[in-house]
Amino acid sequence: MNSKNSVVFDGQPLTIEAICRIANRQVQVQLSKQPKFIERINKGARFIDALLKEEGFVYGVTTGYGESCTVSIPLNLVEQLPKQLYTFHGCGMGDYFDEEQTRAILAARLTSLARGYSGVRYKLLQQLAELLKKDILPLIPQEGSVGASGDLTPLSYVAAVLAGERDVLYQGERLATEAVFAKLKIEPLTLKPKEGLAIMNGTAAMTGIACLAYQRAEYLSRLATRITSLALLALNGNAYHFDERLFSVKPHPGQNRVAERIRADLQLRRSAPRHDTRLQDRYSLRCAPHIIGVLEDSLPWLRQFIENELNSANDNPIIDAESERVLHGGHFYGGHIAFAMDSLKTAVANLADLMDRQMAQLMDPKFNNGLPANLSGATGEQALLSHGFKALQIAVSAWTAEALKLTMPASVFSRSTECHNQDKVSMGTIAARDCIRILELTEQVAVAVLLAVVQGVELRGNVDKAELSSLSAQTLLIPSGYKLSPALQKTVEQVREHSPFLGADRALEQELRMCLQLVRKQHWDLYDSSSR
Repeated sequence: MNSKNSVVFDGQPLTIEAICRIANRQVQVQLSKQPKFIERINKGARFIDALLKEEGFVYGVTTGYGESCTVSIPLNLVEQLPKQLYTFHGCGMGDYFDEEQTRAILAARLTSLARGYSGVRYKLLQQLAELLKKDILPLIPQEGSVGASGDLTPLSYVAAVLAGERDVLYQGERLATEAVFAKLKIEPLTLKPKEGLAIMNGTAAMTGIACLAYQRAEYLSRLATRITSLALLALNGNAYHFDERLFSVKPHPGQNRVAERIRADLQLRRSAPRHDTRLQDRYSLRCAPHIIGVLEDSLPWLRQFIENELNSANDNPIIDAESERVLHGGHFYGGHIAFAMDSLKTAVANLADLMDRQMAQLMDPKFNNGLPANLSGATGEQALLSHGFKALQIAVSAWTAEALKLTMPASVFSRSTECHNQDKVSMGTIAARDCIRILELTEQVAVAVLLAVVQGVELRGNVDKAELSSLSAQTLLIPSGYKLSPALQKTVEQVREHSPFLGADRALEQELRMCLQLVRKQHWDLYDSSSR
């Protein structure tokens, strides 16, 4: 049974959160030692052995792979086939998956193999679990998978490491697997005929990355909402665009959840009168719940797609030891993850675009309702020299443009490969990698705009600018005489711990990097998780 401190692989379904906790080393990994589970796993391997003895023919065991499935392998060469498979697939390129991503990939593959339909030994699961327990991380190149017939090339690096080959990252160093295994007294695994195919012929790379992407996007949705609340105050916006009655007539749950969070941030009461003459704010304020809400409303079905894939047997062939059948199909096809990641990256990029537009309003005195140009907090002669957040807005535009450029769906770029055996492929791993990059860029946008909206809220306050950096946010008045709600006050104070009020110009890079690190660690609490 899983607990707060451990995740047990026992063939039962795991959640996205479990994979992310493993990836972040927040829990211990355990492989079930229950006799029934061990017997279920080993029964599939024994069935393969029996089938070999009786019939002498099993795809991927006594044959080549894919288009080469008609090539029969003499029984005296069958034992060499798994090594051949992971060897010739050792052609990955590009950057390596980082430590967090690699752990997620290993956890995703172990989850699938633990279902018991892949014909592998319990011993293989033990070896895979040992990599996670001791944090021995295969160096897996990111490029080279078309996402059907599984993540063959990326996962070949996992198979090779299980057998004591190639390189790993261990205790911060790149080392030969053989040396690390010798040091830790781990016996390299000689893969049985079906086991190389079972490890490689699945969707673990794209699915592990998808779990991480989902969690980051979920947090970004909440952060973009908090930024919107602060932007409304800084721009003296119309808070009643988020009226509960207004949103009741368009009942998308996620959209309404975003509006509810903004109402709570602003401590908005039901239908209070509004006396200013600006009835309608620009769309990046007025329609923020509708934009962020698309992501919020997508999260439940994205979870379904990702967790179904995570908890599936997704190699080929499927080994049904109970019925003594070998079932040939295409469960290695990553179409659901490809669609989920193509969809998620578009929803996330829209958050970058939203925040970029909010930043533009904050900077421009024609649209920011009385704030200084570029949110400059400089006074006296320094005001003549200072440019405030001008360069940061340029950077935000650059990051947003790059994120938007990457939203082209990868899944529609299928290429026929492998002698037209793999003639329609998912491109799921490319979609997942694109999604991670868009998340990285959007997180950068969010951090920059967060600094800007906090500056804007302070500039809007009825306090002398020279005193702003030393005063508690609680003393700062916001439009209509409201004080900051406790939630917004806390956010302002948290930001100011790492980035003081910008008076005279200074380089902001290190402050941005620090805040970005905190966002990626989800360090700041944003809304009650029960509100989902």
